[in-house]
Amino acid sequence: MLAEGHLLIEDVPGVGKTKLAKALARSIDSSVRRIQFTPDLLPSDVTGVSVYNQETHDFEFKPGAVFANLVVGDEINRASPKTQSALLECMEEQQVTVDGTTYRLETPFMVLATQNPIEMEGTYPLPEAQRDRFTARVSMGYPDVYAEVAMLSGHAGSDPLDDLKPVSSAREVRALIHAVHAVHVSDAVRKYLVDVINATRRSPELRLGGSPRASLQLLRTAKAQAALAGRSYVLPDDIQQLAGSVLPHRVIMTPEAQIARRTAEQVIADVIRTVPVPRGTDD
Repeated sequence: MLAEGHLLIEDVPGVGKTKLAKALARSIDSSVRRIQFTPDLLPSDVTGVSVYNQETHDFEFKPGAVFANLVVGDEINRASPKTQSALLECMEEQQVTVDGTTYRLETPFMVLATQNPIEMEGTYPLPEAQRDRFTARVSMGYPDVYAEVAMLSGHAGSDPLDDLKPVSSAREVRALIHAVHAVHVSDAVRKYLVDVINATRRSPELRLGGSPRASLQLLRTAKAQAALAGRSYVLPDDIQQLAGSVLPHRVIMTPEAQIARRTAEQVIADVIRTVPVPRGTDD
């Protein structure tokens, strides 16, 4: 959120994707809307629709579910590509256009979406343009034995989310976003970031490398991480640590790499190792 981006949580059913998204939403005292993506969900359910008012003899705009600070999109890839595309404008430009009229969304604005792997029945792969608008993609994974035992105890009586209290507000988040904007990025670090993105475009294992939007969002997340670490400047380490979450869902593997059972995460890690790291970049 401090990077003014959006998060995609991808994993198999039952590992807590929706629970994590709801917990993140509840941790901030702001407006929250949830969209349960289904095959029959319409784009107007997401963005809103103009309805004719018989009393005023005019059309009134009824805002859709995206008009909130935090939008939790559950199982986003169960909706049709047409409905998925309804999020494109609001995720990129923080606005919605309906019937020729543009409506601004609130600040901060973030989409927290969950999805099941595309091999699951009843899912539609996200379009490339949609995936590229998500700042990062993370996977939950299965908990270890001790964590799962603790989970059984914690869920025995009530929902743990019932006791979750907000730790911040929308106003505080806006102030933190302004602080992130002030984080310094040296020319050497900018050049290093672009070199990393260009290396993905030249990789023989990738049919599609990182886009210019990937460069921007990797920079924003690096600045946010630096601010959270108490630094006023970005280091190459920030780029390296975040590339594994910001880049893999944007690239497309070649058929040969897929046959070799290579993952996008592995390719990105190899790319990071091949790009020379600048020195003395904290000034």
